[in-house]
Amino acid sequence: MLESLSTAKVVFIAGCSECAAVCRTGGEPEVLAMKDVLEAAGKIVSGFVVLEPACHFQKDRRLLKENRRDVERADVILSLSCGNGTQTISRASGKRVVGGNETLFLGEVRRTGHFSKNCILCGQCMLEETDGLCPVARCPKHMLNGPCGGPRDGKCEVDREEDCVWCLVYEKKREKGETDSLKKAVPAKDWSGEGKRSLSAR
Repeated sequence: MLESLSTAKVVFIAGCSECAAVCRTGGEPEVLAMKDVLEAAGKIVSGFVVLEPACHFQKDRRLLKENRRDVERADVILSLSCGNGTQTISRASGKRVVGGNETLFLGEVRRTGHFSKNCILCGQCMLEETDGLCPVARCPKHMLNGPCGGPRDGKCEVDREEDCVWCLVYEKKREKGETDSLKKAVPAKDWSGEGKRSLSAR
């Protein structure tokens, strides 16, 4: 991340009050810790804000406007939010923005600070066919038509601490006497729909 800021002398830091705060990657404590890191590296931190949340365009515009002087002084904004928040900050500010976090997935909150990778927002949901368990997100190999050859005792070949999602699907189907439904082949995902950028809530 410091390499991405190598040409910047003055940095403004933007955190996020929601997901990044809960994950302890972009709340106020992390923003302040990053401020110390940047200053120790010889950077000037013009200011910071924890956005509410970073992925809300109108709120970003308002909060960045309230910090306009500090934002304008900066060569770059360092975003401690998810990839969506980073892009929203870029649009709302009109400045160069560097992402300080690596966004992995949309998570289910198991308990505070612990998340499960249950959805990758593919737009082609197959949960009705797999009893509410997504193999696209939960299988490291994204297997669409049953498990690979690697599960042992119901555990994933890639991570032996995790259950194989297809073993879980099979067990749910078996309990209901519906295993025949697994014989239906699922076609490969059509990613062409990814080209549609804008959606409206109805």
